[in-house]
Order: sequence, then structure tokens, then C-alpha cells
Amino acid sequence: MANTPTFGILFHTRKSKKLKDKTVPIYLRITIDGKRTEYSIKRTVDPDRWNPSAGKARGTNDDSSEINSQIQIIHAKVKKAYKELIDDEVTISGPAIISKISGKEANKHTLINTFKLHNQQMSERAGFDYAKATVVRYDTTLKHVQDILTQYYNATDIPLKKLDFEFISNMDAYLRITRGCNHNTTMKYIKNLKRVIHFAIDRDLLEIDPFIKFKTTIKEVKRNFLSEEDLNKLMNKKFVVDRLDLVRDIFVFSCFTGLSYIDITTLSKNNISKGIDGNDWIVTDRKKTGTESRIILLPKAREIIDKYKDHPMVEDKGTLLPIYSNQKMNGYLKEIADLTGIDFNLTFHLARHTFATTVTLQNGVSIETVSAMLGHKNIRTTQIYAKVVDQKISNDMSKLLDKFSPNTKSLKNAK
Repeated sequence: MANTPTFGILFHTRKSKKLKDKTVPIYLRITIDGKRTEYSIKRTVDPDRWNPSAGKARGTNDDSSEINSQIQIIHAKVKKAYKELIDDEVTISGPAIISKISGKEANKHTLINTFKLHNQQMSERAGFDYAKATVVRYDTTLKHVQDILTQYYNATDIPLKKLDFEFISNMDAYLRITRGCNHNTTMKYIKNLKRVIHFAIDRDLLEIDPFIKFKTTIKEVKRNFLSEEDLNKLMNKKFVVDRLDLVRDIFVFSCFTGLSYIDITTLSKNNISKGIDGNDWIVTDRKKTGTESRIILLPKAREIIDKYKDHPMVEDKGTLLPIYSNQKMNGYLKEIADLTGIDFNLTFHLARHTFATTVTLQNGVSIETVSAMLGHKNIRTTQIYAKVVDQKISNDMSKLLDKFSPNTKSLKNAK
């Protein structure tokens, strides 16, 4: 530091706090640049046996020797803490030194305690600034971090300042090997830890960012969606089982609105209102991001709402549509895919991809409009779907290029 502060250590007694046994408590006084901080060393002494000028007990009996031994230990701890604060180039103060020697700093500024504080604050804002699902993901990340501490460090917690590149590398290995997570899932958990670390840095609990040399990368994932042919095949399929008919309809509703499973479960009649064009619009806040989605109600979506307006589940829950649990929906969708002849894994979230590609982008809706309807915070998220559409166009056109290639037999025959 540029200017080393003045520093003094004194042990003294407080006669004003004399106890019933006539002894007085011993205090440590730390003075930094004239500012005093006092701390009880949790020992008492007979006032007649205290040497104020020496700052220790008189005599060599067992009691005095024990008190003086403790004073020497505390004196050494104070000097060590003072030096550490200077070496760390942080603000030096009496309370900072007391925190170090009392162990309060170690208990407070630890990874698990900081993680719990972060998650607690996030939980208090769930439903406002954060979706409940986001809070759950951070709680899951905390459990993973606790497992890593047990497996790699044989500890239940570590000081924040002990975090380093190796810890993050161990977390990467644990998630991939022990938990069997794929690359993107691993990176998402590590990004959650990174956010907690920045939470600590912003509050001056940590100075050095252990993530400086660690790069979190997300690999682009192929997003499946229903082609127009597959979507029509699904819509026109006749099911004799009512539950499959219902699940298919809710899935198709998502294909024509772009709403996720969780957003559909919370829809009610109050989410439908007239737009400036006189048409019905769905207006809702996305549970995942909290952003508003405004989607014009297309005829097929309106048809499905009208079909189920008198359904018992709708009347009981006051929702816009009847809907099973996400697990059941995806289970029934696999059955539907088999019956319909769709040869890839059909999940509910695939409907949202279908809305972004087959229903909107492929029909000339601008990427900005699609992004707004999907409730994306960043248009780059929507651009992933645009790349999918471009790839499909490229694949389709490559067939056309082959057909009209000068070397094709059909073209020669045409001449």
C-alpha cells in the first residue's frame, strides 16, 4: 500500500465491568491511525494481579502464566493478520483484524456460505426478477459444488480466496465423468458458479477472479422441428384414445403460439386481449426470462381453445387449456410419434422450435418479430432458428442444383 497506517496493540482491563468474583475482563485494543477497536479475549483477572504498563498479569503462578500465554498467542495473531492485510493490499482496520483472529472472516467469506446467500437472495426475488426454475437450477448447482468439495477436497466448505483454476477444472471433470453431463450442461452449471463468484467480487468478498483463464463455451446444438408435411400429418391424425387427442392438440397449440409448456400451464382467459388490429392476442410474461410475449392468436390456436373451453380441467383450474404434467405429456408424445410415423424424438419443447421455423420464419415473418413473440431477451437466441431454416433451404436447393447440373443426364436429354 502507498502509506502504511500507524498500528498499536494494547491489552488492558475494564474495572467498570468488575464481576461478582471481583475479577475484571481483559480486552485487546487495536489502534489503526488513531481509531480504536476493542475485543474481549474472554479471560478475567484479579485487578491486583494486573500490570497495566506491561499489559499482562503479574506473577508466575498457573493462572497468570495461562493468561500471559494466551495474550502472547493473540498478540502474534494480530501481528500476522495485520501483515496479511498489508500483503493483500486491502483496507486495514481494527474490525478487519478482529475478523481474522476470531475466525469470523473464515466462516463468513466461504464458498458455500456465499453460494447460500446468493441463492437466498435469488429465491426472495423468484417470480419477480427470476423464474422459479432458475432458482431450482442454482440450488442444484450448489449441491454439485458440495459434492465436489467432498470428493476432491474432503471438506464441507472452503474460503473463497482458495478458489482457483484447479477447482473449476475439477468441477468440469466431476460434471462430465461423475454426473455424466454433456458439454453444454456442464458449461451451464459452471456458468452458475461463475455468477456466484462475481456476486462475491461485487461485494468485496473476493478480489481475484478464478475464472480469468477459464473459458465457458456452448456448442451449437441441432434443433429439431416439424416440417410442414409432418405438422399437417400430426394435425390430421385421428386418435381413438382421448388422452392422445388432447396431448396432440396442446402440442399443436404450442406449434402455433411458440409458448413453452410452463407458460401454457399458467394461461387463462385474462391472457387474451384485443390488439390494435382488432384481432385476439395472447399477452403473457415468460416464466423462464420474465420477458413479455405478445402473440397473435392464429385460427388453429383459437380452434383448440374453443374445443376445450368446457373441459372439466379448464373449469376446475380456471386455465385456458387442460394439460397434463410435463413428464406425462412427453411420454404420450412418444406414443403419438410412433402412431403418426414421425421418426425422431417428439418432445413438447420441439413445438416451440416448430413455431420459430416452420410456422413463422419459413413463412416470411421477420426474425425481429419472431424474437419478440418468443420472448427472447437477445435476438442472437432467435438467430439459431434462422440458421436452421437457412440450412434446410440450402439442403433443398442442393437437390435442385444437382438436377440442373450440366452433367446430369436429364438435362442432356432436355437438349
